[in-house]
Amino acid sequence: MTDTTTPATRPKPRSGLGRGLNALMGDLAREEPVGGSQAGASPGIRSLPVGSLTPHPCQPRRHFDEAALEELTQSIALRGLIQPIVVRPHGTGYQIVAGERRWRAAQRARLHEVPVIVRDFDDTQTMEVALVENIQRQDLNAIEEAEAYQRLIEDFGHTQEALGKLVHKSRSHVANLLRLLELPKQVQERVLHGALSMGHARALIGAPDVEALADKIVDRGLSVRDTEKLVRATKPIQRSQSDGAGRDPDLAALEHQLGDLLGLGVRVQYGPKGGTLTLSYSTLDQLDMVCSG
Repeated sequence: MTDTTTPATRPKPRSGLGRGLNALMGDLAREEPVGGSQAGASPGIRSLPVGSLTPHPCQPRRHFDEAALEELTQSIALRGLIQPIVVRPHGTGYQIVAGERRWRAAQRARLHEVPVIVRDFDDTQTMEVALVENIQRQDLNAIEEAEAYQRLIEDFGHTQEALGKLVHKSRSHVANLLRLLELPKQVQERVLHGALSMGHARALIGAPDVEALADKIVDRGLSVRDTEKLVRATKPIQRSQSDGAGRDPDLAALEHQLGDLLGLGVRVQYGPKGGTLTLSYSTLDQLDMVCSG
């Protein structure tokens, strides 16, 4: 589709986009560590007081597992903080770009100083680095990852295609995760805290009375496959009230499978001489994905 955004309003693309964390941060292997703790954006590793660092309010990761954090605290207390925290100058101190969990654990371990890498990132780069770093470590759950994608799209003008390149994932992966944000907040919170997996959440998209189904899944400890069966058994009942006829469960399963693959609403209708496949989209990015595919 034609992009009518003017260069003055669209964020300028950076050469690091799509090449991973090292491209965004610079090649650290070629840098010599430097001492001192003065403000600025000089390359290299330095030590800074723990109290001079503050977390970024919009960092993608919101949930920190208590047991894992305590384990990291014990490791840092025994061996010190081996991997530096990435920060940027902020006010009279520094703001954490990547490594908030290590910073929290260092505080618990009562470290006075921590190794850091200082970078002069703008807001967009900060969000990109935080997202890539967490995804590469597999530290984000599906809702946190989806919220980070949505923030980069809404606040910084990224497209789904650009985000896919940034995190080295397919565009459909980004689209499917964004669909999770269509779920009620109560269900999203269950995914965030691990009561429901991404597979459970994807199966619930578009289902009737999602909160009640989520309660049933958690209470019964249902697997993802059992959840899919439960949702398929529920959907035909809802459709029979509106169109007067139940849906073929196999056809409904096919629609659900195609919808998950494409990240779009799918409707299949067939007859003796053929049928139709209808795709529903909610954003121009989704339409663009279909056209470019």
